[in-house]
Amino acid sequence: MRGVGLLACAALVASLTACGGSSGTAGPSPTDTGLSVGAPSGPPPSPGGGADAIAGSVTNNVGTLPTIVVPKSASPTKLLTKEIVAGKGPVAGEGSTVTAHFIGLHWTTGKPFYSSWDKAGSAPDTFSLSGVILGFAKGVSGMRAGGRREIVVPPTLAYGSKGSGQVGPNETLLFVVDLIKVF
Repeated sequence: MRGVGLLACAALVASLTACGGSSGTAGPSPTDTGLSVGAPSGPPPSPGGGADAIAGSVTNNVGTLPTIVVPKSASPTKLLTKEIVAGKGPVAGEGSTVTAHFIGLHWTTGKPFYSSWDKAGSAPDTFSLSGVILGFAKGVSGMRAGGRREIVVPPTLAYGSKGSGQVGPNETLLFVVDLIKVF
């Protein structure tokens, strides 16, 4: 497993955390949870309506750092996904190991806490979906390699009331994931 760096800077091995982020500081990784993570089940949920809809925008040029406009609305209360570009490769499923580029942002500020594009060498991260926060795992599950997906993760499926690293208590997170490879 390689670094994912969403919570704390740590070894780029089993913990899936790494130093990085657009601010130049370490950010929490979906793999550094502090929470018990189960295997994702089934495809990710579809966006709902009202406050539980993804209304911002994300550029669709897979492989490059996305431009993301976070909506200025209340934080969604459930896991939301939006296919930006449909991939044509293998599908990520429960327990898959994947290679992906991704960026994680705070919903309330729109500021990134981690970006694989900002790491030294801009190398994508390789990790098991069974070792990341539950909302990230569920959001990537069902995605095809070669695609780009936006995922909004409520606190209950992220770091909860304790928070972690740069992610404060009860924060909703927004990720944009470019899925490169499924093992």
